[in-house]
Amino acid sequence: MTSTAVKNEGPAAVAPAPTVGSHLHNYWRRVLGGDIGALPAVGMLVVLAAIFSIARPSFLTAGNFANLFTQGAAIILIAMGLVFVLLLGEIDLSAGYASGVCAAVLANVVTTFGYPWWLAVLAAVAAGVVIGTVLGFLVAKVGIPSFVVTLAGFLAFQGIALMLMKEGANISVRDDVLLAIANRNLPPAVGWLLAALGVAGYAAAQLLRHRQRSARGLLTDPIAVVFARVGTLALVLGIAVFILNLERSRNVLITSLKGMPIVVPIIAVLLIVWTFVLQRTTYGRHVYAVGGNREAARRAGINVDRIRISVFVICSGMAAVGGIVAASRANSVDPNTGGSSVLLYAVGAAVIGGTSLFGGKGRVLDAVFGGAVIAVIANGMGLMGYSSGVKYVVTGIVLLGAATIDALTRRRAAATGTR
Repeated sequence: MTSTAVKNEGPAAVAPAPTVGSHLHNYWRRVLGGDIGALPAVGMLVVLAAIFSIARPSFLTAGNFANLFTQGAAIILIAMGLVFVLLLGEIDLSAGYASGVCAAVLANVVTTFGYPWWLAVLAAVAAGVVIGTVLGFLVAKVGIPSFVVTLAGFLAFQGIALMLMKEGANISVRDDVLLAIANRNLPPAVGWLLAALGVAGYAAAQLLRHRQRSARGLLTDPIAVVFARVGTLALVLGIAVFILNLERSRNVLITSLKGMPIVVPIIAVLLIVWTFVLQRTTYGRHVYAVGGNREAARRAGINVDRIRISVFVICSGMAAVGGIVAASRANSVDPNTGGSSVLLYAVGAAVIGGTSLFGGKGRVLDAVFGGAVIAVIANGMGLMGYSSGVKYVVTGIVLLGAATIDALTRRRAAATGTR
């Protein structure tokens, strides 16, 4: 009888962290497998900016750069909420006019009834929450398809807005705080401070995540990649703040116009909050799970109906915020607030940015990238003198291209087994 000696190997070896080369190789493999994220939107931004800059040098001025933020702000905010609905494979066709109803509530509370601005904002957001709760209940509990429910809302909210504005009256917004949201700028020093805090916070979050994963023996990104991300963000924010802090007034003797628009940090804060909710909370994981496979999520113990209702609440709540910004920019609310192409642009922003129409894939950041693309198209083509008809055609082609890329990448991901 022979005996076999068992050698003690000690604790299991931890897999070494990947190198920068292997990280880039793995990233490229994911792209080839269909996981392209916001690459198309970023590519479109670069190409469009280059074309408009060559065709109209005024596109690159500091004043026009600031205009891009205020022009696209309301669309981006509404698109942020739509991302949550699209992640479940649902749609909200009423988000545009819901923003108009909430803006009408804001204007009535602050102008018609004379209440303070903060109470008007709360009333507008509360109206959005109520709208989202009703829509979500009809979709999740009654079982009516979201297309039908929100199409009915699209029609009904136009009537509600008309009634709130006495069949078409224009209600002015005169409160200084509300008007400042889309029409005033932060002092240059505050812009630099916010940029520094943003970079420091992002760096702390990235390094903490790297340290935690390393401590648990999990694969981590190379530290050089982490520093590259932080450096890229610092460079982008630094350039943006520098341009926004340039003097944009045509007559400095009369008035000075420089600094970051107040609406920019509002968008940034909401982007950080909703990104954290989706990527770092149990609720966010449940949203992706329900969007990926509703029945599997149900069997895993997730309250699917609650998740479905909640995304409509978030969507309509963000529509209310978008309506507030739109009212601030226009200095008033009228029956067209939230109408016309607002909904189409908001849905387009989310899809162009990389959120899938089929559910299960998307980020809040997609709304920012997509909204930037739409703002650049509208702004650049306006500077070149093209009509609204041409702008709609070009935006529609871009949206169709984004949806085509989404469909092709999903097919590629299914074929390669990455989804």
